[in-house]
Amino acid sequence: MNLDADRVAELAARPLSDLTRRDVALALLTVPSADALGSLPGIRRGMLAAGNPLSAVFWSSAEAILGKINDSEATVGDVRTWLEATGTEPNGIIGLHVWDDQSERSQLAAEMHTRLVSHLEDQLAAGEIEPDLLSAADPVACRAYIALQERWMTSPLPDGRVPMDVLLDEKDEEFLAEWDAADAEALAAIGELLDEVGDRPLPAEELRAASGRLREHIARSGWPGQLLIECGGMRAADLPADDAELWLRLAAGVASPEGLDEWATGADEGDGELSETDSAVAAICAIDHFDWLAVITALAVGGPGTSASAADLAGYVRDYDPDDAEGAVDDDADEYDLEDLDDAEFDELGMEGLFLPVTSLWQVLGAIDDEDCLTPLGWWGLPEAMRRVWAPSGGQP
Repeated sequence: MNLDADRVAELAARPLSDLTRRDVALALLTVPSADALGSLPGIRRGMLAAGNPLSAVFWSSAEAILGKINDSEATVGDVRTWLEATGTEPNGIIGLHVWDDQSERSQLAAEMHTRLVSHLEDQLAAGEIEPDLLSAADPVACRAYIALQERWMTSPLPDGRVPMDVLLDEKDEEFLAEWDAADAEALAAIGELLDEVGDRPLPAEELRAASGRLREHIARSGWPGQLLIECGGMRAADLPADDAELWLRLAAGVASPEGLDEWATGADEGDGELSETDSAVAAICAIDHFDWLAVITALAVGGPGTSASAADLAGYVRDYDPDDAEGAVDDDADEYDLEDLDDAEFDELGMEGLFLPVTSLWQVLGAIDDEDCLTPLGWWGLPEAMRRVWAPSGGQP
């Protein structure tokens, strides 16, 4: 299937005399690369006849990228860079915003992308953008092109909206909605699991002893008390009087840190290197719903005495099959249906590193013992703490 200049104009919905490099580039990418290469001379002649010849640099770059695509040597980044060098294609990343693929853009993102393209076309026509220099990867021209886009993205539109602000707000809303959905799914899964496991009695004496130790830790400065109350979103002066409430809030904070403003501020004011505490918090925050569900499933099914070292927890994540929760603690990995999990891609050592600060704090809580085995207190409390984490308001389900 060959393209001609008239077809390019039809796809762009504008006359030949007004076509941009971006219009031609996008049209060339709608057909197989071999056909696009064969169409180049005819399109170039048609553009020349319409008084819109573009430039020799553009046609050479088009031939080069289409040749790489045809030879299966071009990467997505290569094609993206070529498109951006047309001078009216927005950069894929501008500041904190990342443009989704066209088919995945929201109505708002599609509107802002179209507005930005129009702005770039105006700037191109005014001579503020030099696409031949962009094509040559001239560093000054490339920086100026990005700066131009950033200025537009952070400037108010006539209706008062700031593109960067509204796009990031929308992304935040999407993320929160996805996170809430993941919370709801995990909460339902753990509810079903605990119904199957049955009663897990609260060990009153262990809870009383553990809570006493925790109150002593929190009364002193430094690790681990300060980290525990920060993660739990509490202040040392306002601890719950009820031992179970204190323990569960602290355990929930280990899985989902809440009051981290002071730690974040300290990290920002440092020399760029994370402290041991900051690194621990960052590791905990990198553990996702699937990982926690895998671990809690293994511990709840295994009961007191279940191995719970960081290496064990990583293994539970590796072997977890949501469709076979009872098999989560079986030592025979061949019994799992792992078709959807590529062991070559699972970073077991990395996962173990994420759980190291968790197991350290679990020992302080008394959820696991000095041998890294689950205690009766941990068997009762850790699943309950996770139910709090995943409850709609972050409270009791």
